[in-house]
Amino acid sequence: MRLITFASGSTGNCALLQGCGANVLIDAGISYKRIRQGVERFGVEMDALDGVVITHEHDDHVRGLPMLLKYTDLNVYAPGVVGLHLAGRVPAAADRLRRIRVGEPFLLRNLSVTAFSTPHDTDESVGYLMEGAEGRLGFCTDTGSVTEEMVSALCGCDAALIEANHDPDMLRLGRYPWPLKRRILSPRGHLSNPDCAALACTLAHSGVRSIALGHLSRENNTPDRAYSAVREALDGEGFRNVRLAVAPEDGDLIIEVEPCCACN
Repeated sequence: MRLITFASGSTGNCALLQGCGANVLIDAGISYKRIRQGVERFGVEMDALDGVVITHEHDDHVRGLPMLLKYTDLNVYAPGVVGLHLAGRVPAAADRLRRIRVGEPFLLRNLSVTAFSTPHDTDESVGYLMEGAEGRLGFCTDTGSVTEEMVSALCGCDAALIEANHDPDMLRLGRYPWPLKRRILSPRGHLSNPDCAALACTLAHSGVRSIALGHLSRENNTPDRAYSAVREALDGEGFRNVRLAVAPEDGDLIIEVEPCCACN
């Protein structure tokens, strides 16, 4: 199993999960052209995709959905409230929408997919746990705080992509207006580097061996700052062998997901 991010950040988000016989898009916040180029770059034809799962309806996660549905027959998987928003904004989504229940797994080929709630400033925002014989991956961005539900879903994964959105000092001293800063810093905003580092250590204690950092702010973070904050925390807890990478705002990151039994 592997996760490939094509874009991760405030300007657009889209990733491809390959495993257990399935090819699944996570979000469609970039253009159809970029999605198609990314998918085909890794040897997958668009008609071989098994669906697109949506985390929430913010534009940087669904911007490419209208054209994606125009040029493909893909089904869209989203929680109920997110689905209502999508059906209102993207008429083509109504007939292809498959509403899912948070906490209840569903199958895409042999891949089990389970949504879990994330605290973000939408009516319903989720991360995803994707698992099967080829491994267990957690995908969690756009969350202002860490909850027990998130930790329960992510702990014990073989690999996880988690949010490292902002450096608190860069945000507070930056040019954003105070209402926007307050939104980002709120428990339903975005996760800071220190909070991400604490979550990464919790996951490492549970056995997660590969962590990717995603959804970095262009204005209020840098890849070096995010990486250094999390790497220092992991090393300080004795997890020097945990692999760590940063998903670029625009460009590919490949996260190989190896099931624990492969280490034996």
